[in-house]
Amino acid sequence: MRTSSSVHQYNIIRQVGERSLAQCTVSGPDRGGRKHIYKAEEMEDKEKKKKDKNSSQSDRVTLKKEIGLLSACAIIIGNIIGSGIFISPKGVLEHAGSVGLSLIVWVCGGGICALGSMCYAELGVTIPKSGGDYSYVTEIFGGLVGFLLLWSAVLIMYPTTLAVIALTFSNYVLQPAFQDCLPPYIATRLLATICILFLTWVNCSSVRWATRIQDVFTVGKLLALALIIVVGLVQICRGHYDALQPSVAFEFRQDPSVGQIALAFLQASFAYSGWNFLNYVTEEVVEPRKNLPRAIYISIPLVTLVYTMTNIAYFTSMTPEELLASNAVAVTFGQKLLGMFSWVMPISVALSTFGGINGYLFTSSRLCFSGAREGHLPYLLAMIHLKNCTPIPALLVCCTATIVILCIGEMHNLINYVSFINYLSYGVTIAGLLYLRKKRPNLNRPIKVNMLIPISYLIFWAVLLGFSLYSEPVVCGLGMVIMLTGVPVYFVGIKCKDKPKWIYRLVEKITYMGQKVCYVVFPQEDPSETEPLTASKAID
Repeated sequence: MRTSSSVHQYNIIRQVGERSLAQCTVSGPDRGGRKHIYKAEEMEDKEKKKKDKNSSQSDRVTLKKEIGLLSACAIIIGNIIGSGIFISPKGVLEHAGSVGLSLIVWVCGGGICALGSMCYAELGVTIPKSGGDYSYVTEIFGGLVGFLLLWSAVLIMYPTTLAVIALTFSNYVLQPAFQDCLPPYIATRLLATICILFLTWVNCSSVRWATRIQDVFTVGKLLALALIIVVGLVQICRGHYDALQPSVAFEFRQDPSVGQIALAFLQASFAYSGWNFLNYVTEEVVEPRKNLPRAIYISIPLVTLVYTMTNIAYFTSMTPEELLASNAVAVTFGQKLLGMFSWVMPISVALSTFGGINGYLFTSSRLCFSGAREGHLPYLLAMIHLKNCTPIPALLVCCTATIVILCIGEMHNLINYVSFINYLSYGVTIAGLLYLRKKRPNLNRPIKVNMLIPISYLIFWAVLLGFSLYSEPVVCGLGMVIMLTGVPVYFVGIKCKDKPKWIYRLVEKITYMGQKVCYVVFPQEDPSETEPLTASKAID
């Protein structure tokens, strides 16, 4: 958490966000607390004509509030429904051991997400900052815990998830051209990279373009899943539901164990991941205290229903053995039931994953933005484009990290690491809600959930992680190691202020060059968004 002096310094450099930048210089802090000068004369001519002493609030250089209720629902649904529903059914069934138990896992997974989302709704309107888990944990527990979440998210969690979704997109797009074999390795990587670069350009150009893409492709992916569900219902009406009969559905291929069920939940959690992503863009939501909880309460039940019905539809056309043998469940489903129109399924899945990539880029870049604003990442990442008001440096970092992961090679083995770190961050954040209730009881809370909700979530969370550690100690242990590597980075890079002067000069030069290349400045803060939090601090 920033000290009062660093907050004062940071507020000084935010003044560079004025559109009337003519003939001005901007002072800002570096890691050592020193001030360096960023000249803004290069921006003078282009912005001179827009100078207005009585400029309205809409002319301020800040993240624009362009996410209404529909777009908010699209962000949640679009981020959840990506590649997971087309990848995870195989993993869930494999670990659950039976059709019936796998369906129970899908329903319960949605219920657990609903409990967690209620807690995040309270945190989102109580601490109205973009950044989601990271911002809440930093506000509640301090810089180290927040930095560890940020470190694991930026280093592995979001780049890996983006890479998996992008590869799913390219595989499904190329599937019709390579029906008898797998698409070439280079071709899938190249198409995935082109997709990432294109959507990064869109997100850099306009928040409105990005949200419109999210709206359109969210509708598209719901229509694709609706097609699967309708075809499945037709199959049930025709009597093709042998695998769903209780006597068959609960025939276990292997003796079920708590550890295997926990791993099934981890696989399902990958498909449900993204339910908290609207909290990453709170500052861009119109009336967040109303629309944030509304969007959560609409989206989570809808996704749970769609996921459960989609899995039921899968089992109307495939036996458990066929599903486990399939590397592309939706394509196999289409080939068995859609005949000459089977090409519809790979295209529909590609469109679904395309929207998922856009949503992940949009939200994960705001995490980098929030981390830089707190001083945990280079300050350049906390800047936004002077005209488009988009966090271009943060978007470029997310794009670059994802492409690096793509180039490393096979990353599907990292899904379990990602799921483990995801659940770990969820639990720490919701534990912070309970701690905040005790530490600052007078904090203004527009939404206040029943205490049984976070407690129930944490009990499930502890059981799940405990048995996951028992069943897969290497996978979960590596997830913990990835997170804990951030401890020395935090103390050396963030806490240590006695660094050599050449490091400060290098950071200053890179920041200045980055400002010129990306045409970015620090945004202005809207005091109205943080007044309730500040006032409550004073009371406490």
